[in-house]
Amino acid sequence: MRIKLLIKNIILLAFTALILTSCGKNNQSRATGWDINSKKGGFQYNVEFEDQETGPGLVFVEGGTFTKGQVQDDVMHDWNNTPNKQHVMSFYIDETEVTNLMYLEYLDWITLVFPQDQRQFKQLYNGALPDTLVWRNQLGYVEELTSNYLRHPAYAEYPVVGVNWLQAVQFAEWRTDRVNEYILEREAYIQDDVRYSEVDANSTFSTGAYLKRPETTYGGKIDSLVGKNGRIQKDTTEVNVYAGVDKGILLPSYRLPTETEWEYAALALVGDREYNTYRGKKKYPWSGEYTRSEERRSEGDQLANFKLGKGDYGGIAGWSDDGADITIQVKAYPPNDFGIYDMAGNVAEWVSDVYRPIVDDEANDFNYYRGNVYLKDVIDEDGRAQVISPDQLVYDTLPNGKVLLKRLPGQLEKISVDEEETFLRQNFTESDNRNFRDGDIESTRLFARFGGDDDEEDSDARPESSAMYDAPTHPKIRMDEEGDLVRTKDKSSKRTSLITDEVRVYKGGSWKDRAYWLDPAQRRYLPQYIATDYIGFRCAMSRLGSKSKVKKTARHKRKG
Repeated sequence: MRIKLLIKNIILLAFTALILTSCGKNNQSRATGWDINSKKGGFQYNVEFEDQETGPGLVFVEGGTFTKGQVQDDVMHDWNNTPNKQHVMSFYIDETEVTNLMYLEYLDWITLVFPQDQRQFKQLYNGALPDTLVWRNQLGYVEELTSNYLRHPAYAEYPVVGVNWLQAVQFAEWRTDRVNEYILEREAYIQDDVRYSEVDANSTFSTGAYLKRPETTYGGKIDSLVGKNGRIQKDTTEVNVYAGVDKGILLPSYRLPTETEWEYAALALVGDREYNTYRGKKKYPWSGEYTRSEERRSEGDQLANFKLGKGDYGGIAGWSDDGADITIQVKAYPPNDFGIYDMAGNVAEWVSDVYRPIVDDEANDFNYYRGNVYLKDVIDEDGRAQVISPDQLVYDTLPNGKVLLKRLPGQLEKISVDEEETFLRQNFTESDNRNFRDGDIESTRLFARFGGDDDEEDSDARPESSAMYDAPTHPKIRMDEEGDLVRTKDKSSKRTSLITDEVRVYKGGSWKDRAYWLDPAQRRYLPQYIATDYIGFRCAMSRLGSKSKVKKTARHKRKG
């Protein structure tokens, strides 16, 4: 017994020494030998950070290599999704599509913070409203959906529709700020319930502004609202501290997934992985070649909500029915192998990419994305990032007449990057890269004719992409001298394409689509300002740090 007790004590002492030694190493700089986070001063850093927190509603998707595009026969001969191998970084994606309930929370926040009895805020709310008239059918009676689908509790957990691409992007920006605002309260960097009691049109929270100009948060009231972790004792006085990037507390932005991320997440090839290869070719987000379940307990059940045939949106009522006439509540069907629901059927989904009929894998095969527009902060005379105030609201009128706010008050003012950032760079040469290698003048035979001179821009000129894609110029709405709205559109009968820099990809089949569109490789596009009754969206988030959440170990080890 004494020997066993002695052994236990030795093990305990060794373990304690190991912990103390490792802590000492973590808190000592390998660059200078100085202590990190010393109470005496010096360099302060979060050396205890372990892993990125999974944001509300998200699931983790470990990145990897896959074949993007059509791996089955291309029966439509579109030639816009030819297979190419791509590598995707790890990321997070919504477990379900954004629902009516989630979107109503966004609308409710707008009405609480920006009073609708004030004229300047009315357009902000109207710009965020989904277009409920998308449900109207000239030869069908669905009028009840125009007034009930968004707000009635019967549809609370149904995917939101009638949202265009631009509105989806703004929802994601709003969601980022609300989640990080909650995290700051949870971690006691701000006081409890500040998000309820201190927020109005003149005092909002923006993640970007908090990181760059924290003193401007909540309209400059942040110093009176800090929590217990927002103050530290320095010498004989208390000073405020903020949760900057180095703290590792705030989450990256919610955003729309890229087309490559969405397709990778939908395929969920991890379920068909064997050693370092995939077994066979996967046609749908689930395994197998059919849309009905092959499992014994659910054999014959439909695995998605889609149009089965002409006049058949759900099957014969009863056991064989797919359970839906239009959309259906999320999680009504089994998830794929990543644990993600409705990646086929229910509603198609916006992704962030600008549409092109090719994927230029010769230029890039890593985290592919077309749509980069690089911006930078506007710097004021004092060398500080400029924050938008409530009296600087700038609205954007879309070609269909809908008015959207470009950015919310309290956010950072942004402008396009210029020669200061692009001079002598090899990885990018301009702010707007939507046309890169496919539509920009530099990538066409017309470059020599224009001499590469783009110093002067004509706002009424045809877009740069028209050199390759002769699409109609987007409609415009302007106000004449008498104050009346004048709507103009391109009436030319010689246009040969609908591809522009303002058309965005949407993926996945919907309740109105045949099974052909359930294949994650299929891709379609619409102008970013158009909303429909069959397109919704879900959000994604980048993964910071390690590729995997678990430490990899060898499956087989050599003996001897």
